Amino acid sequence: MSGFGDYQQCDATALAARIRSGEVSREAVLQACLAQLDAVNPRINAVVHDMRGQAAASLPGLPDGPFTGVPFIVKALLSDCAGEPIGAGTRLLQTVRAGADSELVTRYRKAGLVIVGRSNTPELGLTSYTEPAVSGATRNPWRLGLTAGGSSGGSAAAVAAGIVPMAGGGDGGGSIRIPAAFCGLFGLKPSRARVPSGPWPGIPWHGLVQEHVITRSVRDSAAMLDAVHGVDAGAPCAAPAPVRPFLAEVGAPPGRLRIAYTARALFGKGRADADSVAALEDAVALLGSLGHELVEATPALDAEAIARAFFVMVAAEARADIEWVARTAGVRARMADFEPPTWVLGLLGQSFGADRLADACRVLDGAAREMGRFHAGYDLLLTPTMAAAPHPHGALQPTPAEQLLMRVLGRLGSGQVFRALGVVDEIVDKAFAALPYTPIFNATGQPAASLPLYWNAEGLPVGVQLAAAYGREDLLFRVASQLEAARPWSARRPALAP
Repeated sequence: MSGFGDYQQCDATALAARIRSGEVSREAVLQACLAQLDAVNPRINAVVHDMRGQAAASLPGLPDGPFTGVPFIVKALLSDCAGEPIGAGTRLLQTVRAGADSELVTRYRKAGLVIVGRSNTPELGLTSYTEPAVSGATRNPWRLGLTAGGSSGGSAAAVAAGIVPMAGGGDGGGSIRIPAAFCGLFGLKPSRARVPSGPWPGIPWHGLVQEHVITRSVRDSAAMLDAVHGVDAGAPCAAPAPVRPFLAEVGAPPGRLRIAYTARALFGKGRADADSVAALEDAVALLGSLGHELVEATPALDAEAIARAFFVMVAAEARADIEWVARTAGVRARMADFEPPTWVLGLLGQSFGADRLADACRVLDGAAREMGRFHAGYDLLLTPTMAAAPHPHGALQPTPAEQLLMRVLGRLGSGQVFRALGVVDEIVDKAFAALPYTPIFNATGQPAASLPLYWNAEGLPVGVQLAAAYGREDLLFRVASQLEAARPWSARRPALAP
């Protein structure tokens, strides 16, 4: 492939080392990336904005960083690239161009990465599947009829399909870990405030959102976190500084840890299916064989109350995002410019009073307190990542009847109608049915990672999730790399079967 036939076999760290040694040129690596992009992207729809011209032009002047010359894709949400469309999965921002790089993109460039494109995302990153009306569904490289997850589904599909060795994502309820689980990859959501979010005010979604990368290897995730972590100007808070580089934790002996595990829902009413329980049990056995103490235990959380509070927070943020999109595009916010579920969610957010939002914040903060107490007795918590393996496209979309109801009631312009009909709890239950495990760690701010240790009888990846106490990415990297060494997953690659 353009003189570099084993491009897809390398993680980002290996690629950078080969470029640095002169074994392969930056140009050859970029050409290999673009050849794979052209070969598979028409089938999976992972990359929705091509930046190959800018990528080629950047090669001669790349800074000397840990990933100099490595091709990279950023998510078309939050990670703005100067002069490129903002996107955000919404129609109004497809032609509105960012005036400057976001702080995280600035740090990506300083690390020497070559940004070749931006990945598909659902409208405003609001769903756990990537099927935006404006750019179409992203397909899972493991089976094209299935979802790649969301909201960083485009990034995960691009990595799984070998277009790039790692790609950027954002996680407000599992949006890095969900697609990592569905695409057989490693995906870490860092601790709250570990990664810069500027120029966005505060931390997006009241601190629920953190950005990082989806990778094939644990070491790439650690090295990237070393390259980008730390506060930026005006940041409202900061995560505890690491004792040493995160990369130094990869391969470091973790010692004998006390690890809790549970299949019980930590968020909402969802239940793990047989595959997810089997993946959990398999991980328990593997960790036990590595010398760790495994204890079945569940934090004392009111999972349903937390889900309702989380919904209030996200609905309020959705309404603010709708107004931000319209303001950025220079128009008035109209239902016709947004997908019906987005608009209805915004109407509900508009209908909740300030007291309801304040109460939701207290519920989520209370969950963080409980998790802090829980981790006083356990080093890590192990759960399934998802309730089930990847589902078919459209399975979680509103039904035609629901879409019609959303349009009819949406024209009334008030979320009070939905609340009067008594359907809000039903909406919450349906929205979070597949997510009993990931959003809780956005609420608490803890680091959590999905690991691809298990494949089901159909050959589909089923992720498991490890979470640590706030600020303890070091523990996650030590144990994740131990698991990776014990059961390497990098040799498993999808055949892009229909």
